[in-house]
Amino acid sequence: MNYSYLSCKDLVTGNNPSPGDSIKVLSTPDLYNLSIKWANEYNRLYPEMKIKVINVSDIQMADKLITDGDIGFVSNEYYSGFKTQSLWKVVVGRDVIVPVINSKNPFLDEIYQHGISPEAFVRFLNNPDSRKWGTLLNNEQRSQVHYYWINDESITTGLTNFLKTDQIKNVGIQVENGEEMISAIQKDPYAIGFSKMVNIIDFKNQSIVENIKLLPIDRNGNGLIDYNEKIYDDFNVFSRGVWIGKYPKTLISNIYSVSSNQPENETEVAFLKWILTDGQQFLYSNGYSDLLISERQTTVDKLYTAKTYPGATTNDKSYLKTMLLIIAALIMTGLTVDALVRYLRRKNSAVHIAGYISQPVLDENSVIVPAGIYFDKTHTWAFMEQNGVVKVGIDDFLQHITGTLTRIKMKNEGERIKKGEQILSIIQNGKQLNLYAPISGIIKEQNKALDKNSSIINSSPYTDGWIYKIEPTNWLRENQLLFMADKHKQHIKNEFSRLKDFLAVSLNANSEKYARIILQDGGELRDGTLSNLGPEIWEDFQTNFIEPSRQFWFYELF
Repeated sequence: MNYSYLSCKDLVTGNNPSPGDSIKVLSTPDLYNLSIKWANEYNRLYPEMKIKVINVSDIQMADKLITDGDIGFVSNEYYSGFKTQSLWKVVVGRDVIVPVINSKNPFLDEIYQHGISPEAFVRFLNNPDSRKWGTLLNNEQRSQVHYYWINDESITTGLTNFLKTDQIKNVGIQVENGEEMISAIQKDPYAIGFSKMVNIIDFKNQSIVENIKLLPIDRNGNGLIDYNEKIYDDFNVFSRGVWIGKYPKTLISNIYSVSSNQPENETEVAFLKWILTDGQQFLYSNGYSDLLISERQTTVDKLYTAKTYPGATTNDKSYLKTMLLIIAALIMTGLTVDALVRYLRRKNSAVHIAGYISQPVLDENSVIVPAGIYFDKTHTWAFMEQNGVVKVGIDDFLQHITGTLTRIKMKNEGERIKKGEQILSIIQNGKQLNLYAPISGIIKEQNKALDKNSSIINSSPYTDGWIYKIEPTNWLRENQLLFMADKHKQHIKNEFSRLKDFLAVSLNANSEKYARIILQDGGELRDGTLSNLGPEIWEDFQTNFIEPSRQFWFYELF
Protein backbone atom coordinates (compact mmCIF):
# COMPACT_ATOMS: atom_id res chain seq x y z
CA MET A 1 0.00 0.00 0.00
CA ASN A 2 1.02 3.62 -0.61
CA TYR A 3 0.00 6.22 1.97
CA SER A 4 -0.41 9.97 1.56
CA TYR A 5 -1.31 12.05 4.64
CA LEU A 6 -3.19 15.25 3.82
CA SER A 7 -5.34 17.73 5.73
CA CYS A 8 -8.48 19.79 5.10
CA LYS A 9 -10.90 21.93 7.07
CA ASP A 10 -14.67 21.82 7.14
CA LEU A 11 -16.93 23.13 4.45
CA VAL A 12 -19.85 25.30 5.45
CA THR A 13 -22.52 22.62 5.16
CA GLY A 14 -25.21 21.08 7.28
CA ASN A 15 -22.53 18.66 8.52
CA ASN A 16 -19.64 20.65 9.96
CA PRO A 17 -16.56 18.54 10.83
CA SER A 18 -14.69 19.25 14.02
CA PRO A 19 -10.98 20.24 13.91
CA GLY A 20 -8.74 17.25 14.43
CA ASP A 21 -11.06 14.76 12.71
CA SER A 22 -9.41 12.48 10.15
CA ILE A 23 -10.72 10.14 7.49
CA LYS A 24 -9.23 7.29 5.54
CA VAL A 25 -9.87 7.24 1.79
CA LEU A 26 -9.39 4.03 -0.16
CA SER A 27 -8.54 4.12 -3.87
CA THR A 28 -8.21 1.37 -6.45
CA PRO A 29 -4.90 1.63 -8.33
CA ASP A 30 -6.35 3.15 -11.51
CA LEU A 31 -7.90 6.05 -9.56
CA TYR A 32 -5.03 6.67 -7.15
CA ASN A 33 -3.64 9.72 -8.99
CA LEU A 34 -7.12 11.25 -9.21
CA SER A 35 -7.77 10.55 -5.51
CA ILE A 36 -4.48 12.21 -4.55
CA LYS A 37 -5.35 15.21 -6.73
CA TRP A 38 -8.73 15.58 -5.03
CA ALA A 39 -7.15 15.27 -1.57
CA ASN A 40 -4.35 17.72 -2.40
CA GLU A 41 -6.76 20.36 -3.67
CA TYR A 42 -9.06 19.89 -0.70
CA ASN A 43 -6.03 20.16 1.57
CA ARG A 44 -5.01 23.42 -0.11
CA LEU A 45 -8.43 24.92 0.53
CA TYR A 46 -9.08 23.47 4.01
CA PRO A 47 -5.76 22.74 5.77
CA GLU A 48 -7.05 21.90 9.28
CA MET A 49 -8.37 18.35 8.77
CA LYS A 50 -6.48 15.13 7.99
CA ILE A 51 -7.09 12.69 5.15
CA LYS A 52 -5.19 9.46 4.60
CA VAL A 53 -5.29 8.23 0.99
CA ILE A 54 -4.54 4.53 0.55
CA ASN A 55 -3.70 2.86 -2.76
CA VAL A 56 -5.07 -0.68 -2.43
CA SER A 57 -3.97 -3.26 -4.98
CA ASP A 58 -5.48 -6.26 -3.17
CA ILE A 59 -9.25 -6.53 -3.72
CA GLN A 60 -9.67 -8.54 -0.52
CA MET A 61 -7.97 -5.80 1.46
CA ALA A 62 -10.11 -3.16 -0.24
CA ASP A 63 -13.18 -5.19 0.68
CA LYS A 64 -12.09 -5.32 4.33
CA LEU A 65 -11.31 -1.60 4.57
CA ILE A 66 -14.63 -0.54 3.09
CA THR A 67 -16.51 -3.03 5.29
CA ASP A 68 -14.82 -1.44 8.31
CA GLY A 69 -16.54 1.85 7.48
CA ASP A 70 -14.07 3.77 5.31
CA ILE A 71 -14.98 5.49 2.03
CA GLY A 72 -13.34 4.57 -1.24
CA PHE A 73 -13.12 5.45 -4.92
CA VAL A 74 -13.70 2.52 -7.23
CA SER A 75 -13.98 2.22 -11.02
CA ASN A 76 -16.19 -0.21 -12.89
CA GLU A 77 -13.12 -2.36 -13.49
CA TYR A 78 -12.81 -3.10 -9.77
CA TYR A 79 -16.39 -2.62 -8.64
CA SER A 80 -17.28 -6.17 -9.71
CA GLY A 81 -15.14 -7.35 -6.79
CA PHE A 82 -17.58 -5.72 -4.38
CA LYS A 83 -20.83 -6.85 -5.96
CA THR A 84 -21.24 -9.76 -3.52
CA GLN A 85 -21.82 -7.21 -0.75
CA SER A 86 -24.53 -4.67 -0.12
CA LEU A 87 -22.69 -1.35 -0.33
CA TRP A 88 -23.70 2.28 -0.29
CA LYS A 89 -22.45 3.95 -3.46
CA VAL A 90 -22.78 7.15 -5.46
CA VAL A 91 -21.40 8.03 -8.89
CA VAL A 92 -18.71 10.75 -8.66
CA GLY A 93 -17.39 10.77 -12.24
CA ARG A 94 -17.05 8.77 -15.43
CA ASP A 95 -14.34 6.86 -17.24
CA VAL A 96 -14.27 6.76 -21.05
CA ILE A 97 -13.18 3.99 -23.43
CA VAL A 98 -11.65 5.41 -26.62
CA PRO A 99 -10.60 3.86 -29.96
CA VAL A 100 -7.08 4.92 -30.95
CA ILE A 101 -4.78 4.63 -33.96
CA ASN A 102 -1.27 5.69 -34.93
CA SER A 103 -1.09 9.32 -36.10
CA LYS A 104 0.96 8.14 -39.11
CA ASN A 105 -1.67 5.71 -40.31
CA PRO A 106 -1.44 5.79 -44.14
CA PHE A 107 -5.26 6.04 -44.40
CA LEU A 108 -5.65 8.83 -41.83
CA ASP A 109 -7.35 11.37 -44.12
CA GLU A 110 -9.90 8.80 -45.26
CA ILE A 111 -10.51 7.63 -41.69
CA TYR A 112 -11.23 11.18 -40.52
CA GLN A 113 -13.52 11.85 -43.47
CA HIS A 114 -15.59 8.66 -43.26
CA GLY A 115 -14.98 7.25 -39.77
CA ILE A 116 -15.44 3.61 -38.77
CA SER A 117 -18.97 2.41 -38.09
CA PRO A 118 -19.86 -0.09 -35.32
CA GLU A 119 -21.02 -2.50 -38.03
CA ALA A 120 -17.59 -2.37 -39.70
CA PHE A 121 -15.95 -3.16 -36.35
CA VAL A 122 -18.21 -6.19 -35.93
CA ARG A 123 -17.43 -7.49 -39.43
CA PHE A 124 -13.75 -7.07 -38.70
CA LEU A 125 -13.92 -8.98 -35.40
CA ASN A 126 -16.24 -11.79 -36.50
CA ASN A 127 -14.57 -12.76 -39.78
CA PRO A 128 -10.93 -14.01 -39.65
CA ASP A 129 -10.58 -13.37 -43.39
CA SER A 130 -11.71 -9.73 -43.13
CA ARG A 131 -9.17 -8.24 -40.75
CA LYS A 132 -7.97 -5.69 -43.23
CA TRP A 133 -8.25 -1.92 -43.36
CA GLY A 134 -10.54 -2.30 -46.36
CA THR A 135 -13.08 -4.05 -44.09
CA LEU A 136 -13.11 -1.11 -41.70
CA LEU A 137 -13.09 1.55 -44.43
CA ASN A 138 -15.45 -0.29 -46.82
CA ASN A 139 -12.97 -0.15 -49.70
CA GLU A 140 -10.34 -2.34 -51.38
CA GLN A 141 -7.43 -1.68 -49.00
CA ARG A 142 -5.65 -4.98 -48.29
CA SER A 143 -3.27 -3.86 -45.53
CA GLN A 144 -3.68 -5.93 -42.37
CA VAL A 145 -5.08 -4.30 -39.26
CA HIS A 146 -3.00 -4.94 -36.13
CA TYR A 147 -5.64 -5.08 -33.40
CA TYR A 148 -4.43 -4.75 -29.78
CA TRP A 149 -6.59 -5.56 -26.77
CA ILE A 150 -6.30 -5.47 -22.97
CA ASN A 151 -7.76 -8.09 -20.65
CA ASP A 152 -9.65 -5.40 -18.72
CA GLU A 153 -13.17 -6.27 -17.62
CA SER A 154 -14.53 -2.74 -17.85
CA ILE A 155 -13.19 -2.28 -21.42
CA THR A 156 -14.41 -5.71 -22.48
CA THR A 157 -17.88 -5.08 -21.04
CA GLY A 158 -18.11 -1.64 -22.64
CA LEU A 159 -17.05 -2.90 -26.08
CA THR A 160 -19.37 -5.91 -25.87
CA ASN A 161 -22.32 -3.63 -25.15
CA PHE A 162 -21.28 -1.17 -27.84
CA LEU A 163 -20.61 -3.68 -30.62
CA LYS A 164 -23.02 -6.40 -29.46
CA THR A 165 -20.46 -9.15 -30.04
CA ASP A 166 -18.46 -11.36 -27.68
CA GLN A 167 -15.45 -11.58 -30.02
CA ILE A 168 -13.58 -8.72 -28.32
CA LYS A 169 -10.82 -10.94 -26.88
CA ASN A 170 -10.71 -13.77 -29.41
CA VAL A 171 -8.59 -12.00 -32.03
CA GLY A 172 -5.60 -9.70 -32.20
CA ILE A 173 -2.62 -9.10 -29.94
CA GLN A 174 -3.08 -9.12 -26.17
CA VAL A 175 -1.18 -6.57 -24.05
CA GLU A 176 -0.96 -6.33 -20.28
CA ASN A 177 -2.25 -2.81 -19.67
CA GLY A 178 -3.15 0.53 -21.23
CA GLU A 179 0.39 1.89 -21.13
CA GLU A 180 1.70 -1.14 -23.04
CA MET A 181 -1.08 -0.80 -25.62
CA ILE A 182 -0.39 2.87 -26.29
CA SER A 183 3.33 2.18 -26.56
CA ALA A 184 2.68 -0.56 -29.13
CA ILE A 185 0.31 1.58 -31.20
CA GLN A 186 2.77 4.51 -31.18
CA LYS A 187 5.23 2.26 -33.02
CA ASP A 188 2.78 0.62 -35.45
CA PRO A 189 1.13 2.71 -38.25
CA TYR A 190 -1.39 -0.09 -38.93
CA ALA A 191 -2.45 -0.55 -35.30
CA ILE A 192 -5.83 -0.02 -33.68
CA GLY A 193 -7.02 -0.54 -30.11
CA PHE A 194 -9.43 0.50 -27.36
CA SER A 195 -8.07 1.98 -24.14
CA LYS A 196 -9.13 4.19 -21.25
CA MET A 197 -9.00 7.91 -22.02
CA VAL A 198 -6.67 8.40 -19.05
CA ASN A 199 -4.03 6.27 -20.83
CA ILE A 200 -3.73 8.60 -23.84
CA ILE A 201 -3.37 11.94 -22.03
CA ASP A 202 -0.20 14.00 -21.87
CA PHE A 203 -1.02 15.60 -18.52
CA LYS A 204 1.67 18.24 -18.76
CA ASN A 205 0.30 19.67 -22.01
CA GLN A 206 -3.34 18.57 -21.56
CA SER A 207 -3.34 16.93 -24.96
CA ILE A 208 -3.15 13.47 -26.52
CA VAL A 209 0.25 11.77 -26.25
CA GLU A 210 2.63 11.89 -29.19
CA ASN A 211 1.93 9.74 -32.24
CA ILE A 212 -1.61 8.80 -31.15
CA LYS A 213 -4.91 9.90 -32.70
CA LEU A 214 -8.50 9.21 -31.70
CA LEU A 215 -10.36 7.03 -34.18
CA PRO A 216 -13.62 8.72 -35.32
CA ILE A 217 -16.75 6.60 -34.86
CA ASP A 218 -19.40 6.85 -37.58
CA ARG A 219 -22.30 6.30 -35.17
CA ASN A 220 -25.12 6.47 -37.73
CA GLY A 221 -23.29 4.34 -40.30
CA ASN A 222 -23.82 6.74 -43.22
CA GLY A 223 -20.16 6.62 -44.30
CA LEU A 224 -19.40 10.21 -43.23
CA ILE A 225 -18.30 11.99 -40.08
CA ASP A 226 -21.20 14.42 -39.82
CA TYR A 227 -21.24 17.73 -37.96
CA ASN A 228 -22.49 16.12 -34.72
CA GLU A 229 -19.72 13.50 -34.93
CA LYS A 230 -16.81 15.91 -35.44
CA ILE A 231 -15.32 15.70 -31.96
CA TYR A 232 -12.16 13.65 -32.56
CA ASP A 233 -9.61 16.19 -33.83
CA ASP A 234 -8.79 17.76 -30.48
CA PHE A 235 -8.74 16.42 -26.90
CA ASN A 236 -10.63 19.41 -25.48
CA VAL A 237 -13.32 19.18 -28.15
CA PHE A 238 -13.60 15.43 -27.61
CA SER A 239 -13.94 15.78 -23.82
CA ARG A 240 -16.68 18.35 -24.28
CA GLY A 241 -18.40 16.09 -26.84
CA VAL A 242 -18.44 13.26 -24.29
CA TRP A 243 -19.96 15.58 -21.69
CA ILE A 244 -22.81 16.81 -23.89
CA GLY A 245 -23.74 13.35 -25.21
CA LYS A 246 -22.11 13.15 -28.64
CA TYR A 247 -20.19 9.98 -27.74
CA PRO A 248 -21.66 6.44 -27.38
CA LYS A 249 -22.92 5.96 -23.79
CA THR A 250 -21.93 2.29 -23.77
CA LEU A 251 -18.27 3.36 -23.97
CA ILE A 252 -18.62 5.45 -20.79
CA SER A 253 -18.45 3.80 -17.36
CA ASN A 254 -18.94 5.05 -13.81
CA ILE A 255 -16.52 5.99 -11.06
CA TYR A 256 -18.04 5.37 -7.62
CA SER A 257 -17.55 6.41 -4.06
CA VAL A 258 -18.40 3.35 -1.96
CA SER A 259 -18.79 2.52 1.71
CA SER A 260 -20.36 -0.21 3.81
CA ASN A 261 -23.09 2.26 4.86
CA GLN A 262 -24.12 5.78 4.04
CA PRO A 263 -21.34 8.01 5.45
CA GLU A 264 -22.19 9.58 8.83
CA ASN A 265 -18.81 11.14 9.56
CA GLU A 266 -19.25 14.87 8.91
CA THR A 267 -15.74 15.24 7.48
CA GLU A 268 -16.41 12.43 4.97
CA VAL A 269 -19.71 14.00 3.94
CA ALA A 270 -18.09 17.44 3.49
CA PHE A 271 -15.27 15.94 1.40
CA LEU A 272 -17.69 14.02 -0.82
CA LYS A 273 -19.88 17.08 -1.28
CA TRP A 274 -16.83 19.05 -2.44
CA ILE A 275 -15.92 16.28 -4.91
CA LEU A 276 -19.45 16.40 -6.35
CA THR A 277 -19.31 20.20 -6.77
CA ASP A 278 -16.03 22.12 -7.02
CA GLY A 279 -13.96 18.93 -7.26
CA GLN A 280 -15.60 17.93 -10.56
CA GLN A 281 -13.24 20.24 -12.48
CA PHE A 282 -10.28 17.95 -11.69
CA LEU A 283 -11.83 14.94 -13.46
CA TYR A 284 -11.26 16.48 -16.89
CA SER A 285 -7.63 17.42 -16.21
CA ASN A 286 -6.93 13.86 -15.03
CA GLY A 287 -8.41 12.12 -18.07
CA TYR A 288 -11.98 11.49 -16.87
CA SER A 289 -15.39 12.99 -17.56
CA ASP A 290 -17.41 14.95 -15.00
CA LEU A 291 -21.08 14.54 -14.10
CA LEU A 292 -23.85 16.54 -15.71
CA ILE A 293 -25.04 19.53 -13.71
CA SER A 294 -28.44 17.92 -13.07
CA GLU A 295 -26.77 14.79 -11.67
CA ARG A 296 -24.54 16.66 -9.23
CA GLN A 297 -27.29 18.13 -7.05
CA THR A 298 -29.24 14.86 -7.06
CA THR A 299 -26.14 13.01 -5.89
CA VAL A 300 -25.33 15.62 -3.24
CA ASP A 301 -28.87 15.18 -1.90
CA LYS A 302 -28.12 11.47 -1.36
CA LEU A 303 -25.41 12.44 1.13
CA TYR A 304 -28.02 14.06 3.36
CA THR A 305 -30.81 11.48 3.21
CA ALA A 306 -32.50 11.52 6.64
CA LYS A 307 -31.95 8.28 8.58
CA THR A 308 -32.87 7.11 12.10
CA TYR A 309 -30.20 4.81 13.50
CA PRO A 310 -30.78 1.94 15.94
CA GLY A 311 -28.54 3.55 18.54
CA ALA A 312 -30.43 6.86 18.59
CA THR A 313 -31.74 7.94 21.98
CA THR A 314 -35.23 9.26 22.70
CA ASN A 315 -33.76 12.77 22.96
CA ASP A 316 -32.06 12.30 19.59
CA LYS A 317 -35.35 11.27 18.00
CA SER A 318 -37.23 14.16 19.62
CA TYR A 319 -34.58 16.55 18.33
CA LEU A 320 -34.87 15.07 14.84
CA LYS A 321 -38.67 15.36 14.96
CA THR A 322 -38.44 19.01 16.07
CA MET A 323 -35.99 19.79 13.27
CA LEU A 324 -38.27 18.17 10.69
CA LEU A 325 -41.22 20.25 11.94
CA ILE A 326 -39.13 23.43 11.69
CA ILE A 327 -38.05 22.53 8.16
CA ALA A 328 -41.66 21.83 7.18
CA ALA A 329 -42.73 25.20 8.60
CA LEU A 330 -39.98 26.96 6.67
CA ILE A 331 -41.03 25.23 3.47
CA MET A 332 -44.66 26.28 3.96
CA THR A 333 -43.56 29.86 4.71
CA GLY A 334 -41.42 29.84 1.57
CA LEU A 335 -44.30 28.57 -0.56
CA THR A 336 -46.59 31.28 0.85
CA VAL A 337 -44.06 34.03 0.17
CA ASP A 338 -43.41 32.66 -3.32
CA ALA A 339 -47.14 32.68 -4.11
CA LEU A 340 -47.44 36.28 -2.87
CA VAL A 341 -44.44 37.40 -4.93
CA ARG A 342 -45.86 35.74 -8.04
CA TYR A 343 -49.17 37.52 -7.50
CA LEU A 344 -47.50 40.90 -7.12
CA ARG A 345 -45.39 40.33 -10.21
CA ARG A 346 -48.46 39.55 -12.27
CA LYS A 347 -50.20 42.66 -10.91
CA ASN A 348 -47.31 45.00 -11.66
CA SER A 349 -45.30 45.14 -14.86
CA ALA A 350 -42.18 45.96 -12.83
CA VAL A 351 -41.19 45.72 -9.16
CA HIS A 352 -39.73 48.87 -7.55
CA ILE A 353 -36.97 48.08 -5.07
CA ALA A 354 -34.94 50.91 -3.55
CA GLY A 355 -35.46 53.04 -6.65
CA TYR A 356 -34.40 50.24 -9.05
CA ILE A 357 -36.91 48.99 -11.60
CA SER A 358 -36.53 45.27 -12.32
CA GLN A 359 -37.30 44.48 -15.95
CA PRO A 360 -39.91 41.70 -16.15
CA VAL A 361 -38.76 40.71 -19.65
CA LEU A 362 -35.52 40.56 -21.62
CA ASP A 363 -35.45 42.68 -24.76
CA GLU A 364 -33.32 45.37 -26.38
CA ASN A 365 -34.48 47.87 -23.73
CA SER A 366 -32.91 45.67 -21.02
CA VAL A 367 -29.43 45.87 -22.53
CA ILE A 368 -26.96 48.61 -21.61
CA VAL A 369 -24.98 50.08 -24.53
CA PRO A 370 -22.66 52.83 -23.24
CA ALA A 371 -21.29 55.49 -25.56
CA GLY A 372 -17.56 55.70 -26.28
CA ILE A 373 -17.01 51.92 -26.42
CA TYR A 374 -16.30 49.84 -29.53
CA PHE A 375 -18.35 46.62 -29.90
CA ASP A 376 -17.61 43.47 -31.86
CA LYS A 377 -20.34 41.39 -33.53
CA THR A 378 -19.36 38.41 -31.37
CA HIS A 379 -20.36 40.38 -28.23
CA THR A 380 -17.00 41.49 -26.94
CA TRP A 381 -16.05 45.17 -26.49
CA ALA A 382 -12.90 47.33 -26.58
CA PHE A 383 -12.13 50.71 -25.00
CA MET A 384 -8.83 52.59 -25.42
CA GLU A 385 -7.63 54.35 -22.27
CA GLN A 386 -5.53 57.53 -22.23
CA ASN A 387 -2.27 55.56 -21.97
CA GLY A 388 -3.03 53.69 -25.21
CA VAL A 389 -3.87 50.36 -23.52
CA VAL A 390 -7.20 48.82 -24.59
CA LYS A 391 -9.58 47.25 -22.09
CA VAL A 392 -11.55 44.28 -23.41
CA GLY A 393 -14.67 42.57 -22.02
CA ILE A 394 -17.99 40.97 -22.97
CA ASP A 395 -21.12 43.01 -23.63
CA ASP A 396 -24.29 43.32 -21.57
CA PHE A 397 -26.37 41.38 -24.11
CA LEU A 398 -24.34 38.21 -23.72
CA GLN A 399 -24.25 38.27 -19.90
CA HIS A 400 -28.06 38.65 -19.90
CA ILE A 401 -28.33 35.62 -22.17
CA THR A 402 -26.01 33.33 -20.19
CA GLY A 403 -27.11 34.28 -16.68
CA THR A 404 -24.71 34.34 -13.74
CA LEU A 405 -21.26 33.07 -14.72
CA THR A 406 -19.48 30.62 -12.40
CA ARG A 407 -16.02 30.50 -13.96
CA ILE A 408 -13.89 32.05 -16.70
CA LYS A 409 -10.85 30.70 -18.55
CA MET A 410 -8.38 33.41 -19.56
CA LYS A 411 -5.19 33.53 -21.59
CA ASN A 412 -1.93 34.37 -19.84
CA GLU A 413 -0.35 37.79 -19.57
CA GLY A 414 2.25 38.30 -22.30
CA GLU A 415 0.42 36.18 -24.88
CA ARG A 416 0.02 37.67 -28.35
CA ILE A 417 -3.50 37.49 -29.80
CA LYS A 418 -5.04 38.23 -33.19
CA LYS A 419 -8.48 39.60 -33.92
CA GLY A 420 -10.96 36.77 -34.39
CA GLU A 421 -8.94 34.24 -32.37
CA GLN A 422 -10.41 32.61 -29.27
CA ILE A 423 -9.52 34.83 -26.33
CA LEU A 424 -11.50 33.39 -23.40
CA SER A 425 -14.19 30.92 -22.32
CA ILE A 426 -17.10 31.83 -20.06
CA ILE A 427 -18.61 29.01 -18.00
CA GLN A 428 -21.87 28.56 -16.14
CA ASN A 429 -21.99 25.37 -14.08
CA GLY A 430 -19.87 23.49 -16.61
CA LYS A 431 -21.65 24.84 -19.71
CA GLN A 432 -19.24 26.85 -21.81
CA LEU A 433 -19.05 29.45 -24.58
CA ASN A 434 -15.83 30.43 -26.39
CA LEU A 435 -15.44 34.10 -27.28
CA TYR A 436 -13.14 35.89 -29.68
CA ALA A 437 -10.74 38.82 -29.64
CA PRO A 438 -12.16 42.13 -30.92
CA ILE A 439 -8.61 43.41 -31.61
CA SER A 440 -5.05 42.17 -32.05
CA GLY A 441 -2.30 42.82 -29.53
CA ILE A 442 -0.38 41.62 -26.48
CA ILE A 443 -2.13 40.86 -23.19
CA LYS A 444 -0.62 43.15 -20.58
CA GLU A 445 -2.91 42.36 -17.66
CA GLN A 446 -5.71 39.99 -16.61
CA ASN A 447 -8.54 41.01 -14.31
CA LYS A 448 -7.47 38.84 -11.35
CA ALA A 449 -10.71 39.56 -9.49
CA LEU A 450 -12.56 37.32 -11.98
CA ASP A 451 -10.66 34.25 -10.73
CA LYS A 452 -12.45 34.53 -7.41
CA ASN A 453 -15.76 35.97 -8.61
CA SER A 454 -16.55 35.70 -12.31
CA SER A 455 -20.10 37.00 -11.71
CA ILE A 456 -18.60 40.53 -11.61
CA ILE A 457 -19.00 40.32 -15.38
CA ASN A 458 -22.77 40.07 -14.86
CA SER A 459 -23.03 42.94 -12.41
CA SER A 460 -20.52 45.30 -14.08
CA PRO A 461 -19.71 44.17 -17.63
CA TYR A 462 -18.21 47.52 -18.68
CA THR A 463 -16.45 48.59 -15.47
CA ASP A 464 -15.26 46.15 -12.80
CA GLY A 465 -15.97 43.19 -15.10
CA TRP A 466 -13.32 44.00 -17.73
CA ILE A 467 -11.26 40.92 -18.69
CA TYR A 468 -7.96 42.04 -20.25
CA LYS A 469 -5.82 45.09 -20.77
CA ILE A 470 -4.20 44.75 -24.20
CA GLU A 471 -1.44 46.62 -25.96
CA PRO A 472 -2.94 46.93 -29.47
CA THR A 473 -0.87 46.22 -32.58
CA ASN A 474 -3.35 47.22 -35.33
CA TRP A 475 -5.84 49.51 -33.60
CA LEU A 476 -6.42 52.12 -36.35
CA ARG A 477 -7.46 49.54 -38.90
CA GLU A 478 -9.27 47.08 -36.64
CA ASN A 479 -11.47 49.60 -34.85
CA GLN A 480 -13.08 50.26 -38.23
CA LEU A 481 -14.45 46.71 -38.00
CA LEU A 482 -16.17 47.46 -34.69
CA PHE A 483 -19.50 49.16 -33.86
CA MET A 484 -20.03 52.33 -31.87
CA ALA A 485 -23.07 52.64 -29.58
CA ASP A 486 -25.76 53.66 -32.10
CA LYS A 487 -24.91 50.94 -34.57
CA HIS A 488 -24.53 48.37 -31.78
CA LYS A 489 -28.05 49.17 -30.51
CA GLN A 490 -29.41 48.34 -33.94
CA HIS A 491 -27.27 45.22 -33.99
CA ILE A 492 -28.76 44.17 -30.62
CA LYS A 493 -32.30 44.48 -32.03
CA ASN A 494 -31.31 42.15 -34.85
CA GLU A 495 -29.64 39.81 -32.36
CA PHE A 496 -32.86 39.43 -30.38
CA SER A 497 -34.67 38.41 -33.56
CA ARG A 498 -31.90 35.99 -34.36
CA LEU A 499 -31.98 34.63 -30.79
CA LYS A 500 -35.70 33.88 -30.99
CA ASP A 501 -35.19 32.13 -34.34
CA PHE A 502 -32.35 30.10 -32.82
CA LEU A 503 -34.46 29.03 -29.83
CA ALA A 504 -37.43 28.13 -32.02
CA VAL A 505 -35.27 25.79 -34.08
CA SER A 506 -33.23 24.33 -31.21
CA LEU A 507 -35.96 23.81 -28.64
CA ASN A 508 -39.32 23.47 -30.39
CA ALA A 509 -41.09 26.75 -29.70
CA ASN A 510 -44.44 25.10 -28.98
CA SER A 511 -43.23 22.83 -26.19
CA GLU A 512 -44.36 23.40 -22.61
CA LYS A 513 -40.79 22.97 -21.36
CA TYR A 514 -39.56 25.70 -23.73
CA ALA A 515 -42.23 28.14 -22.56
CA ARG A 516 -41.64 27.43 -18.88
CA ILE A 517 -37.85 27.79 -18.96
CA ILE A 518 -37.14 30.70 -21.29
CA LEU A 519 -40.37 32.65 -21.74
CA GLN A 520 -42.27 35.07 -19.50
CA ASP A 521 -46.06 35.29 -19.59
CA GLY A 522 -46.91 36.86 -22.93
CA GLY A 523 -44.13 35.12 -24.83
CA GLU A 524 -41.29 37.49 -23.92
CA LEU A 525 -37.80 36.15 -23.20
CA ARG A 526 -36.65 35.67 -19.61
CA ASP A 527 -33.43 37.14 -18.31
CA GLY A 528 -30.72 34.44 -18.24
CA THR A 529 -32.26 32.72 -21.27
CA LEU A 530 -29.64 29.96 -21.52
CA SER A 531 -29.05 29.47 -17.79
CA ASN A 532 -31.50 26.58 -17.28
CA LEU A 533 -30.92 24.95 -20.66
CA GLY A 534 -28.70 21.92 -21.18
CA PRO A 535 -25.12 21.77 -22.48
CA GLU A 536 -26.28 20.60 -25.90
CA ILE A 537 -28.18 23.89 -26.36
CA TRP A 538 -25.09 25.87 -25.33
CA GLU A 539 -23.11 23.89 -27.91
CA ASP A 540 -25.69 24.79 -30.57
CA PHE A 541 -25.62 28.44 -29.45
CA GLN A 542 -21.85 28.45 -29.90
CA THR A 543 -22.05 26.90 -33.35
CA ASN A 544 -25.18 28.50 -34.77
CA PHE A 545 -25.23 31.90 -33.04
CA ILE A 546 -21.71 32.98 -32.02
CA GLU A 547 -19.69 31.38 -34.83
CA PRO A 548 -21.59 32.87 -37.82
CA SER A 549 -20.93 36.38 -36.47
CA ARG A 550 -17.25 35.57 -36.18
CA GLN A 551 -17.00 34.16 -39.69
CA PHE A 552 -18.28 37.32 -41.37
CA TRP A 553 -16.63 40.05 -39.29
CA PHE A 554 -14.19 40.95 -42.07
CA TYR A 555 -16.98 42.10 -44.39
CA GLU A 556 -17.62 45.07 -42.08
CA LEU A 557 -14.45 46.90 -43.15
CA PHE A 558 -16.25 48.54 -46.09
